[in-house]
Amino acid sequence: MTLLIKLFFAFMQVGLFSVGGGYAAIPLIQEQIVNIHGLMQMEEFSDLITIAEMTPGPISINSSTFVGTRLAGIGGALLCTLGCIIPSFIICLTLAYFYYKYRSFSGVQKVLAALRPAVVALIGSAGISILVLALFNANPDSVDLYAFKPVEFILFFICLFLLRKYKEKMSAVKIIFGSGIVGTMAYLTINLF
Repeated sequence: MTLLIKLFFAFMQVGLFSVGGGYAAIPLIQEQIVNIHGLMQMEEFSDLITIAEMTPGPISINSSTFVGTRLAGIGGALLCTLGCIIPSFIICLTLAYFYYKYRSFSGVQKVLAALRPAVVALIGSAGISILVLALFNANPDSVDLYAFKPVEFILFFICLFLLRKYKEKMSAVKIIFGSGIVGTMAYLTINLF
């Protein structure tokens, strides 16, 4: 029972402080689940985030559901998901009320403009954490250069190039799926030798 309560309050904090969408929540979930409570190893957390990214729906909700399922079954999934949703729901209702009431004031527009850099920084932090984890299988603060993964490095730059060059013709889903196939074939080939 204490695990369920711990998970619920951990995801309440994630839901309360993840300003900027789902990708901004990933470092917060990592901090709560991996670093503070030590309920998962970073490798397992990375696998769950990968699954959450591939699953339709908001990544923060998917992540909380997968983490809850992994740690405490269906009850954990429900409590983690509710913990992640409730603060955002209450905050959105409150902000929507005040926004529609006071949206013509210039101060409201200035506050929203001031929040944009913080949101970009949170999303950038999540991206860097995932990139370092993919390339070195470690947290950004404990990178071991001997653990460098050249296959992931090459795939990253190929996918980045394809996304930038052919963004009109190729969807991100196709590129992710293709990189999964190429990566699997590369590791099968490497393991044969």
